[in-house]
Amino acid sequence: MSTERSEQVIDTCCTTVHTLGRQNAKKEKSLRYMQKDGKFPVMFQQAPGDWTTYWIDIFTSLVEIRWRMMFLIFSLNNIVSWLLFGLCYWLIAHVNGDSDNADDDLCVSNVRDFTGAFLFSMETGATIGYGYRHVTENSIVAIIVVTIQTVFSCLLDTVVIGVVVAKMASARKRAQTVGFSRCAVVNLRDRVLCLSWRLGDFRGNHILEGVVRVQLIRYVKRPVGSLVITYQDLDIEEREIVLATPTTIIHKLEPGSPLYNMGPDNLQDNRFELVVSFTYTGDSTGILHQTRASYTSADIRWGQRFQDMLKMGKKHYKVDFSLFHVTTWVPVPFLSAEEYNRRGRPADGTTLIPIGKRNRHIAQVNLNINEEMILQTFL
Repeated sequence: MSTERSEQVIDTCCTTVHTLGRQNAKKEKSLRYMQKDGKFPVMFQQAPGDWTTYWIDIFTSLVEIRWRMMFLIFSLNNIVSWLLFGLCYWLIAHVNGDSDNADDDLCVSNVRDFTGAFLFSMETGATIGYGYRHVTENSIVAIIVVTIQTVFSCLLDTVVIGVVVAKMASARKRAQTVGFSRCAVVNLRDRVLCLSWRLGDFRGNHILEGVVRVQLIRYVKRPVGSLVITYQDLDIEEREIVLATPTTIIHKLEPGSPLYNMGPDNLQDNRFELVVSFTYTGDSTGILHQTRASYTSADIRWGQRFQDMLKMGKKHYKVDFSLFHVTTWVPVPFLSAEEYNRRGRPADGTTLIPIGKRNRHIAQVNLNINEEMILQTFL
C-alpha cells in the first residue's frame, strides 16, 4: 500500500474520530451518576426526619455548610445572645430602680438604660469588661445571670473554634489537590487490551498510602419510569499505592470483566459509568481523605495512551504535570477484548513509525498491516 494511500486513510479515520468525539460530547451532557468533581447530583424528597436529621447532628451540619453561612450563623448567635442577656440586665436594673437610685444601691453599676445594659452584656460575653460597668453585690440575680452568660460564652467559643478547625482540615479541600485524568484510555499492554487512567498528587509526596477502588454503575429504566442502579466492582492491578509520583491505574479486559465483550463500535451504546475513588492518609495531618471521579463511555478513548511525564534527573525525578491529561494515538485492534482473544493475538515485534500529528496527537501505523487494520486503528 502506497504512502499517499495511507495518508488518505488516516485523514478519513481522523475525520471519523472527530465526528465520534462530537457525538460523545452530546452524550456527555446527559445526567451522570457522579460528577467529575466527585459530587453526586442527588436530591432527597420527603426524607425521614427532614430537617431534624440536621439538627440532631448540628456539628456536622455546621462543618458542611459554606463559610459565609457559618459566619452569618455565629454572628447572629453572638448578637442575639448579647441582646437577650442585655434585656435581662435591663430588667434587673429596671426592677431595682437603678435609674433613680444612688450609685451605692445599684445592681449593675453604670447601667441605667437598655443601651448600657447591651454594652455590659457584650463586654461580658466577649470577656473584654472595661471595669466601667460591673455587677455589684446588691443583687444576687444579676450575679447569677453574669455567671450563666460567662459559661454560655465559653461554650459558644469552643463550638466556633472546633467548627473552624474542622472546616480548615476538611478532607474535601485536600481531595482537590489529588486528581484523576479527565479521560480513560484503552490500549494494549503485554498483548492484552487494558482500560487505564491516571492518578496524581499535585502537591508532591504528601501521601502515606492509599487504596484505589473502581465500581461499574449501570442504569436500567423500567417501563413505569423508575430507575434501577446496579453496582459491580472491577479488578485492578495494584490497589494499594504510595503516590510519590503520578501512576496509571490498569484494569485488564479479560474474561470476567463486565467490559470484556464491549468494543469501540458498541461502547457508546452501553449506558454505564465507572466510579473511581482513592482513599488515602495525608502525611501532614494524618487525616483520612478520599478523591473521587467518574468516567462515562464518552470519556473512554479507544486506541490511545497517556504521554510519558516522568523523567530522571541527576538528583530528582522530574514530573511534567502539563502532560497529565495528554494522550497520543497507538495502534489498537478495532475489536472487543473477547473478539480480539478469539481471533488470536498478533505476534510481537511489529515495527511502528510516526506518520505525523493530527490535532496535537501523534498518529502511528504498522508498516505490515493492511488498509482495513489502519481503519480499525484510528476509528
